[in-house]
Amino acid sequence: MCNEAARRIAIDELRNDWGETRIPLVFPEGVPNMAPLESFRITDPTIIIRGVDGGRDEAECLTRRWSWPGAGGRPVYNFRSDGRDVRAGRCLIPVDSFFEFTKSADPKAKRKDKWAFRLAGHDWFCIAGLWRKDASVGEAFTMLTCEPGPDIAPYHSRQVVVLGRDAWADWLDPSVPSADLCQPLPAGSLTVAQVR
Repeated sequence: MCNEAARRIAIDELRNDWGETRIPLVFPEGVPNMAPLESFRITDPTIIIRGVDGGRDEAECLTRRWSWPGAGGRPVYNFRSDGRDVRAGRCLIPVDSFFEFTKSADPKAKRKDKWAFRLAGHDWFCIAGLWRKDASVGEAFTMLTCEPGPDIAPYHSRQVVVLGRDAWADWLDPSVPSADLCQPLPAGSLTVAQVR
């Protein structure tokens, strides 16, 4: 399951590319710190984009924590989309890559191999997420997962739901069934590079 991602997107790039959705983007808490995040992990704050008043007429960009406490205090950082029709609390998590880890081929290696996945042909993309208010941490988000596509399957048995620009507005629209968007991508959609 994805427990690390990167966001190296400048605010001007975010605003410009988001403009393709024709959904006004507002910053109700001020423009967030967009310093590059080479890595963000569970419980770290990063930006999300969510519809205002549950629709697609306006979107807001906010900084929120990745994961809320689940049963037994374990963080809910990934959430299975399979068999669910998620309508409320949808958000987008802008990233330029996410990471998966595999057992190293070197039996003496103390750490797992780390693989970076990017959406082919794009500087950045969004992961489908859900946000909610939690009494102990405030508002937080989780990343949705689905069955792995052919680009991920050799590395992991699940994948985060990757959404290209053509799906961003639909994800913020609760009238669009989540199952229509929570699908693995076809072969060749993601590039992969070993980074450790």
